[in-house]
Amino acid sequence: MTHCINIEGIKLYGFHGCLDEEARIGGNYIVDVYMTTDFSEAAKTDDLTKTLDYCTVYEISKAEMAIRSKLIEQVCERIYTKIKSEFSTLKTLHVKITKLLPPMNGNVDKVSVEIKD
Repeated sequence: MTHCINIEGIKLYGFHGCLDEEARIGGNYIVDVYMTTDFSEAAKTDDLTKTLDYCTVYEISKAEMAIRSKLIEQVCERIYTKIKSEFSTLKTLHVKITKLLPPMNGNVDKVSVEIKD
């Protein structure tokens, strides 16, 4: 049996990008996190300590997004690594960061990067 915990649509504002304007103005981002674990014991006992606390995942994402990087690849790696180290019962992890309305020479809605097991 596979148990999934998904946190989708974490909306955050960040100052990532290679352009000076991005460092000053910032932009909107969405973080999605998909995890698999065994939460059988949590389901039986109604005990938060027996599962992955998605509030912790949100706080990790928020904290890492607050640290400026030129590349969202680096931000994604930091979030992925921090979540991995936080939860010993994590079986698989998939982190996706989407940058909305990236400053490109063209009409592009979004770009994204992902790291997954």
